[in-house]
Amino acid sequence: MTWAIAAKLLAILVAVAIGWAVGRMRWLGGGEAGSQPGEAGDPARVLANAAFYIFVPALLFRTTARLDTETLPWAFLFAFFVPVLVLIALLYVLYRWRRQPGENVVGPSVRAITAGFGNTLQVGLPVAAGVFGEQGLAIHIAVVSLHALCILTLLTTLVELDLARQQQQGNLGATLLQTVRNTVIHPVVLPVLAGLAWNATGLPLPAVADEALQTLGTAVVPLCLTLIGMSLAYYGWPRTWRGLAGLLAAKLLLMPAVVLVIAHWGLGLNGMPLAVIVMIAALPTGSNALIFAQRYRALEAEVTAATVVSTILYVATAPLWLALLAWLSPWQLR
Repeated sequence: MTWAIAAKLLAILVAVAIGWAVGRMRWLGGGEAGSQPGEAGDPARVLANAAFYIFVPALLFRTTARLDTETLPWAFLFAFFVPVLVLIALLYVLYRWRRQPGENVVGPSVRAITAGFGNTLQVGLPVAAGVFGEQGLAIHIAVVSLHALCILTLLTTLVELDLARQQQQGNLGATLLQTVRNTVIHPVVLPVLAGLAWNATGLPLPAVADEALQTLGTAVVPLCLTLIGMSLAYYGWPRTWRGLAGLLAAKLLLMPAVVLVIAHWGLGLNGMPLAVIVMIAALPTGSNALIFAQRYRALEAEVTAATVVSTILYVATAPLWLALLAWLSPWQLR
């Protein structure tokens, strides 16, 4: 791993540390005697809601509205998203099967997104540019353009189905109706659908609207990084590391291994395209997993810890995956 990439990882941890210091010092309030994390006055909750209802929707709408579907490398995208989405769905089923009576019904979906949603921007972009050059970066950006859209939509549907099933208690028609309504009218899915609808018209975004959306979208990365640190200060570390270890193994080892096997031996992918999509699958947990957890008020401490620890462990796991890929199917920079 080059120093430039290591510096990017260090910068991420510094931003997280700043958020932790702000939360620890209670500079934004909260933490008064008798208060509990997650209450209305919790600054971490307020910032998470701001990201979920304002900044992330702006980013998703602008991305989908400007997406050039004709130039996307669909073969590479298929090789990445099919195994990733199938594995996320299987992890959801596993966590739902293992859920104990009385546990939060949202837990399986939160754990599945923690194990499946990678940090494609803050970590992924510098890795792709530094290791694979311009050609690899182009493939990486194509995956990023659909990454949040596909994974967040899938997990939102699953979590809303669980919530509707819990509330309706056996009424299949009402369960499906509530799932569809809550999935579509949602801060993640609705801007994606609206963006795709605008994209279908073929019209460019008005300059003022595009500038406003870009301004709001640029707040996602710094806000989410500091939010991770603040959440660590407010919620602390999880009480047990058993579940956390499983999430880390799934994200850093299982996910890239499944993508490698299916893309290489199943679909015949080789060289740089193979290396790029495997390294995307090997990325540490992205901050959107924490926003998702805080949106549904489930497992915030576990997801926060997984995000921080997976980023630290990535310094060791990334070189191992690169070495394996270089031995199995070498690539050449052009």
